[in-house]
Amino acid sequence: MTKALSPSQLDPVTLEVIRYGLVSICNQIDANIKRTAFSPYIYEYNDFAVGLAGPDGQLIAQNTGGMPPFVADSVGMAVRDGLQIYGKERLHRGDVVLCNHAAVQGQHLNNTVMYTPIYAGEGEGELIGFFAINVHWIDIGGSVPRSTDIFMEGLQLRSIKLWSKGEPIEEVYRIIENNTRTPAELLGDIAAQFAGCILGRDLVVGLASRYGTKTFHKAVALILDQSEAAARELIRSIPDGEYSAETFLDDDRVSDNPVPLRVKVIIADDEMTVDFSQMAEQAKGPINSGYFGGGQTIARVAFKYLLGAGEMANEGTFRPIKLVLPLGKIISADETAPMGNYSTPFPSVIDVILKALSPALPEQATGGHFATHSGVRFHGRRPDGSAIEAHDSGHGGWGAGANHDGAGPFRTMAHGDTRIIPIELQETALPFRIEAFSLREDSGGAGKFRGGMGFRKVYRILEPCQLQTNLDRTKFPPWGVMGGGEGKPGQFTLQVAGAESADVIGKERSRALKPGDLFTVETGGGGGYGDPRERSVELVQRDVDRGYVTREAAMREYGVQIDGEGRVSR
Repeated sequence: MTKALSPSQLDPVTLEVIRYGLVSICNQIDANIKRTAFSPYIYEYNDFAVGLAGPDGQLIAQNTGGMPPFVADSVGMAVRDGLQIYGKERLHRGDVVLCNHAAVQGQHLNNTVMYTPIYAGEGEGELIGFFAINVHWIDIGGSVPRSTDIFMEGLQLRSIKLWSKGEPIEEVYRIIENNTRTPAELLGDIAAQFAGCILGRDLVVGLASRYGTKTFHKAVALILDQSEAAARELIRSIPDGEYSAETFLDDDRVSDNPVPLRVKVIIADDEMTVDFSQMAEQAKGPINSGYFGGGQTIARVAFKYLLGAGEMANEGTFRPIKLVLPLGKIISADETAPMGNYSTPFPSVIDVILKALSPALPEQATGGHFATHSGVRFHGRRPDGSAIEAHDSGHGGWGAGANHDGAGPFRTMAHGDTRIIPIELQETALPFRIEAFSLREDSGGAGKFRGGMGFRKVYRILEPCQLQTNLDRTKFPPWGVMGGGEGKPGQFTLQVAGAESADVIGKERSRALKPGDLFTVETGGGGGYGDPRERSVELVQRDVDRGYVTREAAMREYGVQIDGEGRVSR
C-alpha cells in the first residue's frame, strides 16, 4: 500500500483522480449491469442507478446516467436505515443488505436498493462507505397497480441481509423467488445487482488503498464542500425573492378531481427553500410518495437541472436546499399509502418548480415539457403458463427556450438516461408487433421557437393479454412561455380487431386485448417560446418539409401562406 499523504499534502491532481475515479467506478458498474441483467427493463431501459455512500450514508458519487429519483436520496436513505437497525458494529465485510420499504425510501416497492459495506486499510480495515445499487425489480408480487394501500403492492423488505459475512442467506432468496411472477428474470437481475455491488466495493477499496484512507476521507470531504460551494454560488446568482407557480394532474386515479401541484420557491442569499405547504393532500389513489423519495427527491432533482451538468450531484450539492413539507401531502405520504405509481407527479412538480423560477431567470425560461410517463403494461399468461410481463413507456417533447426549439422525444425530467427498448427485442419476446413508430406531427407548441415533439407508436396485439395504462396532463397540457403555444397532450387509442376506426381510451385503465387489436400511444409535446408569428419562414419551411408541422397547422399557428408546390411565405 502506498503511504498515506497528510491532509496538507493533498494536491489538486490527487483530488481529481479520486473525484473522477469514484464516478468512473460507478459508470463501470453501470455498464456491467447492462451486460449481465436478465430483464430488458434493466439492460435496455436502464431503470436503475449506481451510487457510493459514505460511512454515515451521505451520497458521495453516482453514475452519470442513473435514474435521478434513485440517486437523489434513495441510496442514502436505505443505507441510513440499515445503520439505524444494525449499527456499524453489525455490518460486516461480505454483508449485502436489501431495502425497498416505503417508510424508508418513499417510493413503490419495485425500487430495491442493495448495498454492501466497504472496509479498507490495515488489518480489519475501517468502514469507508457503502456501494449501493437501486434496481427496479421487474415484479415483486402484489395485486394491481391501482392499489388503495401499500400492502396490496407486493413484497416489503426493510433492511434485511441477503448475504452475511460472504455467505448467501438461502431463505431470503426463496422468499423473493416465491413472491414474483417472473422468477428467472428477477433472480437474474438480482445476480447482476449483487455482482455490481461486490465489484464496485472492491474497486473503491483499490482506489482508497492506493492513497490511504486518510487521504481518501480528506478528498471526499473536499469534493462535498466544493459541490456545496458551487451550489451556493448558483443560488446567489438568482435574485432574492419568493416565486410561485402551479399546475394540476388530471385526477388521483380514484375520482375525476384535478390534483393541485403548487409550489413556492424562496431565494435568500445562498439558500433555496422549496415550500410544498400548498401541495395536494395525500391521495386515495396510488400516486403518493414519501417525504424521502418524494418531496425531497423532487426538490433535489429540480435544483440539479438549474445547476447544470457541469457539477456532480452528491450530498454537498444539496446542502443549501431547504424544504417546507408538512407530512400527509401527496409527496410526503405516510408509509401505508398506496405508491404503485408514486412517480406520476414527479415530472410535473419538477417542471412547476422551474416555472416558478422563470421570472428570476428569464434567459433560462422554457415551456413546460410533456411531463407524463405515457406508460403501458401488457401482462397475462401464455398458453404454456409462462408469464407475459411487458412494460413500455413514452418519450415526449420538452419546452422551447429563448434561443432554441424544444428537445425530444426524450423521457421526462424525472427519468434521466432511460431509453426506448429496441423494437426488434420487443417483438422477439413480447406478445405484439410494432406496426408504426414515428414522430407525432403538430405535437410541439407553436412559438418563435417550437416545442419538442412527441411520438406515435402502434402495437398490433398477437396474443390475448391485459393492458394497463398510465397517462396524465391531458387536461392541463404543457404551457408555453413568452407568448408560445401549449404542447399537445398525449393520448391512447384502441382499434378493436375488425372495427373500422379507433376510439380514444381513458387513463390508468385496465383493458382486455385480443389478437388483431391495434393499440396506439401518442405522446405529448413541449410548450413553445415566443410569438409564433416571429418564427422565421425558413424554420417553418423546414418543419413543414420534414413533417413536423402540417400545412394546416403552419398556416393557422404561424400566419404563413403555402403554395401548391409547398413553398412557405408571409
